[in-house]
Amino acid sequence: MRGLIDTLRDHHKLASHEYRELLTMCAPEDVKYLMDQAREVAQGQFGTGIYLRGLIELSNVCRNDCLYCGIRRSNRNVSRYTLSRQQVLACCEQGYKIGFRTFVLQGGEWGEERSQWIADIIRDIRHGWPDCAITLSLGEHTRETYALWRDAGADRYLLRHETHNERLYRLLHPQGMTVQHRLQCLDRLKELGYQVGAGIMVGAPFQSLKTIVEDIQYLIEFQPHMIGIGPFIPQHDTPFARFPAGKVDLTARLYAILRLAQPQALIPSTTAMATLSPDGRLRGILAGANVVMPNLSPEDNRKLYALYDNKAALGAESAQGIKKLENELATIGYHIDWSRGDSPSTQK
Repeated sequence: MRGLIDTLRDHHKLASHEYRELLTMCAPEDVKYLMDQAREVAQGQFGTGIYLRGLIELSNVCRNDCLYCGIRRSNRNVSRYTLSRQQVLACCEQGYKIGFRTFVLQGGEWGEERSQWIADIIRDIRHGWPDCAITLSLGEHTRETYALWRDAGADRYLLRHETHNERLYRLLHPQGMTVQHRLQCLDRLKELGYQVGAGIMVGAPFQSLKTIVEDIQYLIEFQPHMIGIGPFIPQHDTPFARFPAGKVDLTARLYAILRLAQPQALIPSTTAMATLSPDGRLRGILAGANVVMPNLSPEDNRKLYALYDNKAALGAESAQGIKKLENELATIGYHIDWSRGDSPSTQK
């Protein structure tokens, strides 16, 4: 097993059955070796600094009806909101004073009629805080909309592909959404010069080891700048409310595998990890993750952005809990890196 791990570290690629072996290996000493190697590679690229992203949850209004998502269009139990332009800029001002140098605008997917409004906000942020990176996570849009936002000053775009497997994609999404269009959007974003993020939910309903391996292979082929992976957590108002949550252990193992496969990728230890386990975020970092995303949203809105149940948004998961986050990181020998935190692959 250690031979497979060494091969992945040295050559950044394995055969399908070898990924399956790494995902199912049981010997604790082999799992520890995988984590140790991933952590060593991450520290070789980024040191012991962890990049911060200030998360601003722009709106829980969404035109889509994805079966796993708490803000899906057909959920009538959600109190819908959209932050005003002034609220977004106030979040950025607060975050900048704390030390954030990346802002992430995340929200449900809107129609193209709101594209200009988003572009205006991007320009305001770019003008007010020119040394900061602007990341968007706003779903699928036309090439023209992506170009508009890029021209306005957006640097990065997060769009989880969710799965590369067509059958599984259909089981997770409503009619009208296709994996082909999702992957086409990712290609367009790369062509437009964004730093692009893709990724999956671990333990999603109907997911199998086979589809996880397919996703590993897609990520290695696509070479995103960012890899967003978190465990599936059910939301009580969705068709998947009774499905079990994904596993922190398996998610951490995927962090480690993908860190060895893509040493320069930016890999967040996600909020879902912290939601499922008190030490979930730290376990992600010890498996090779190097980014965390504290919540900068107005506190009154955080519970309304209910993608899944019991989402962690306070304490060390919030901008107000930076001191607690610093202390937690120090317990495992890490510290906050207050820079913009670009991938080394974009700095050449």
